[in-house]
Order: sequence, then C-alpha cells, then structure tokens
Amino acid sequence: MRRVLTYGSFDLFHVGHLNFLQRAKAYGDYLIVGVATEEFNLQKGKISLFSYEERAKIVENIKCVDEVFPANSWKEKVRDIERYKPDVIVASEEWREKYEPLKRLCRVEFLPRTANISSSKFQQLLGSIDELCAILRQLPDDDRRTVLNLIREKLRDEK
Repeated sequence: MRRVLTYGSFDLFHVGHLNFLQRAKAYGDYLIVGVATEEFNLQKGKISLFSYEERAKIVENIKCVDEVFPANSWKEKVRDIERYKPDVIVASEEWREKYEPLKRLCRVEFLPRTANISSSKFQQLLGSIDELCAILRQLPDDDRRTVLNLIREKLRDEK
C-alpha cells in the first residue's frame, strides 16, 4: 500500500481543496492529511475562520481522505514522516521552500493551486461585502433599494 501525506488549512473548504486532495490521493492508496491547527496558522500569518475541529471534520468526511491529524508546526514534519511512513509527501507549490528539505527523507511532489480559487480571495470578498453592507445601512431606504437593484441587474447581466 502506497501512503501519501499532505497538509493544509482547508479553511472555507472549496473545490480547489477537493481537487488538491484528489490529486494527492492519485499518488497512492492511503491519504493522510495534516490539518493545520489555529496556532500553526497563526505561525504562518493566517487566521482561520473555522476551528481546527470543524475543518478536520470536513476533511475527514471527504471520500478520498483516509486519515486526519492535527498539524501543529513546521518543525513536526520530520516526526510526521517517522510516524506515518509516507511513500510520498504532496504539497502545494506555494510552500516549496518549506518542503524541499524533506526530500532527503522522503519523496516530495508539488502541485499547483487550482486557478482563480483561493480561501484568501473568499475572505477578501466577504470583507468587501461587509463594507458594502455597512455603506448600504447608512443610506436612506429608497437609495438602498436603488443600489441593490443596480447590483442585481449587474449580476443578471454577467450570467
């Protein structure tokens, strides 16, 4: 049985995450996923909208995933290799510098992100929507309705 090890935050789970996990599983028979804890995400400069427990629950219910564990730091990766004995680690291309050193212990493959899909972009969009809502709340009712109708028309035009 070929064991595959991968990692991710998997916050705001989307089709890019699913594509990544499916492509990682294609490297073997058993997919082990380290889901970043909130503390680890903070080390990486990220803030998770969902707790580790919520994100792990989503990931462990993806059909191609066989096992999930908490990923707590960059330093643990060597210990993870010793513990899970993967035949290959599959990582996102954006983290190449962090995973390259592990090639001395294990085969490492890098995958590109799914184009135009990113949790960070979703978070930015949600922030923009929050800002728009704050502005709309300050408008008189008639103006608010006019702006919302313009937005709806624009969205219909793009379909």
